[in-house]
Amino acid sequence: MMNRRTFAQALAAGTGAALIGSEQAGAAADENDVAQKQTAQPEPSLPKPPVVDAASIQPVCVADFRALAQTKLPRPTFEYIETGSADQVTLRENTAAFQRLKLLPPILSGVAATDLTTTVLGHKIALPILLAPVAAQRMYHPQGALAAARAAAALDTVFGVSSSAANSIEEIAAAATGPKWYQLYMPKDRGVARRLVERAEQAGYKAIVVTVDLGEWKDADRRNRFSLPREILLKHLRDVGFPEVRDTMSDAELVAFNAGAWDLTFSWELFEWLRGITKLPLVMKGILRPEDALRAVEAGLNGIVVSNHGGRRLDTVPATIEMLPDVVDVVGGRAEVFLDGGIRRGTDVLKALALGARAVLIGRPYAWALAADGEAGVQRVLELLRDELQNALVACGCPSVREVPSSLVTQ
Repeated sequence: MMNRRTFAQALAAGTGAALIGSEQAGAAADENDVAQKQTAQPEPSLPKPPVVDAASIQPVCVADFRALAQTKLPRPTFEYIETGSADQVTLRENTAAFQRLKLLPPILSGVAATDLTTTVLGHKIALPILLAPVAAQRMYHPQGALAAARAAAALDTVFGVSSSAANSIEEIAAAATGPKWYQLYMPKDRGVARRLVERAEQAGYKAIVVTVDLGEWKDADRRNRFSLPREILLKHLRDVGFPEVRDTMSDAELVAFNAGAWDLTFSWELFEWLRGITKLPLVMKGILRPEDALRAVEAGLNGIVVSNHGGRRLDTVPATIEMLPDVVDVVGGRAEVFLDGGIRRGTDVLKALALGARAVLIGRPYAWALAADGEAGVQRVLELLRDELQNALVACGCPSVREVPSSLVTQ
């Protein structure tokens, strides 16, 4: 099993199609058995429920994009997006914790208009919903991160660019002019890391994000023998800037190289080193413990993302929304606090803002939307969450996303 920055060996061709075909055949056999039994005991005919064509679904919420993505992707790829680590306790808790929180709006406090604009790390954006770094986006749609970058720019929000997005820093920068943050996975070679940071700065990225949570163990990926296609892994390693990577390398050699290329043991010293090579704001993604948030502030970090990697890393850690208030309290305004994990509705965004987040990041929702309809899908899912948030603001009498009182949220 590969670590978080390592891709497994080549996926057996057609695994997803074979599994799906097997399920369909089994379902057909069951229906035939039932039909034969019913022939002997005729019953009055009842109208059959309409057959829903997934291609005709007009998405009106995040869940609709999930359903569309499931019809368009091979099963192993869909489950790579969909599933969480181990027993998926944290994956479920991320959404369940939002649902347990209730909104208690005041009456007779309506507002005629709402302002969704805010600032993140000094940059003004049109809505407090950012796109989180998501790996290997070309698996979901041929345009991948290029499409996502254009969609984020169209909505005037931040695109968090994964260093494993399957397009280079420069390709994504050229795709759209909107604000971008670069997520740095740390190569062991500090020279390669330095060049990545310099390239991001030169390409106009607005921040460097370092993801610090470890421990992925996903049953579905192991069961499906999931991995990236060779061409995506090869391009990824070249885009990062490893000169040793060659076309003539075997699959096993590529996997072995990738396994040894990344630093899994970096410490707080890394941020001191980064501060010495760039003037860009630094953001730490993966904090849950208030004491870690305090240390991040003391280390001069500009931003903190309260995150458990969408339940994809170590299972049974707390839901992010449960940890947000304590982190906000200890940070005390000395750094900007963001949240990801479990955002499925505009009311979720409102709850996070009420509990102190500057903005939220979404991952799975836009990955599903990308698979469903490319750039248009990502733009649409952002629009839906924006409109749901605006409706919630009106219902709660909040004129601005910068003025959401904590008293709106109750257990």
